[in-house]
Amino acid sequence: MKPIFRSSSTRLAETLLLGVLLTVSFVALPAQRLFALKKTLPEAPSALLAQQARGAEGAAIVTGTVSDIRGGLVANAEIKLIEKGHQDADAHQLASDAEGRFRFTGIEPGVYNVVIASPGLETFLSPAFTLRPGEHYELPDIALPIASATETVNVVMTEVQVADEEIKAETQQRVLGIVPNFYTSYLWNAAPLNTRQKFKLSIRSITDPFVFVNVAIVAGVEQAHGTFPEYGDGPGGYGKRYGAAYADATIGRVIGSAVLPSLFRQDPRYFFMGPNHSTGARLKHALLAGMIARGDNGKWQPNYSHIGGNAAAGAISTLYRDKTYSAGELAGLNAAIGIGGGAVQGLFREFLWPHITTKIPSYGKGKPASPGSAKAANP
Repeated sequence: MKPIFRSSSTRLAETLLLGVLLTVSFVALPAQRLFALKKTLPEAPSALLAQQARGAEGAAIVTGTVSDIRGGLVANAEIKLIEKGHQDADAHQLASDAEGRFRFTGIEPGVYNVVIASPGLETFLSPAFTLRPGEHYELPDIALPIASATETVNVVMTEVQVADEEIKAETQQRVLGIVPNFYTSYLWNAAPLNTRQKFKLSIRSITDPFVFVNVAIVAGVEQAHGTFPEYGDGPGGYGKRYGAAYADATIGRVIGSAVLPSLFRQDPRYFFMGPNHSTGARLKHALLAGMIARGDNGKWQPNYSHIGGNAAAGAISTLYRDKTYSAGELAGLNAAIGIGGGAVQGLFREFLWPHITTKIPSYGKGKPASPGSAKAANP
């Protein structure tokens, strides 16, 4: 009986051992698979990311911020990134976010322009810029001028209000932060000025503190050189010279920049053409500044206001100056000097002053270049 008992015990032990082995086998197999998955699953995304990184190697990023002339952030503006030689339909396109920001990613290297449009604001075209492999290109802050009422029905400001905002910006402009540069518009498509605004700008210019300092220097130089001896010497002579010099500046400015521009419907400002155009075109535009003016209708015409204003100032000055010359002679002389002076000043306004003038509005880029022009294609 014992052998039978031992045989049964052995078989029972064998059965139990077999069950344990089978159990371990079934548990170990999924665990082994899980361990294998644990080793291989993390590698799959890593390989995918590496592949994507290799695919995106050399891609560039373009970012920027859009605001309006008053500094308000512009949300949902339509932004297009157009590569040189491609059509508008091929452009990368997105909308600015709630803070006016936009971000293009995965952009191939090349030469691009950015076009920004938003209801009620003028469309912006950036100068062309070159994207290099892997570059993060940040566009300078973009401030869109308010469109005139004739351009869109969605405008919330009238043309007069737009011009008021633009004058406010212009009267902050100073060469080297000191000398007024109020009569240069760096916005080519600036709103035309009405009569009130023309007088407002002229009065602002002749009451600026710098004008009084400048007149004081002129009177002092005249006193030192004995110019206009009929005024005499001493404090009395200096006062007469000061008054005459200030009268010259005031009469010329008010008549030439307010009275006659209102009568002839002309804009007294110089309109900056800017680097988007050839040097020859800019030279011609600057040299003709004393002879041509933009009409309130946007068309160029003879500068009756500037020429007539200088002539009138010369004739009127005979009332308080030496009668060596007649009113007619001084009118002709002043007109000729005004034409030459306008050309010289135009050169300064076009080529020098933009580099040393403070507080030029960020939207003041001069005359826009068309997307297909040479200047737009070659930054």
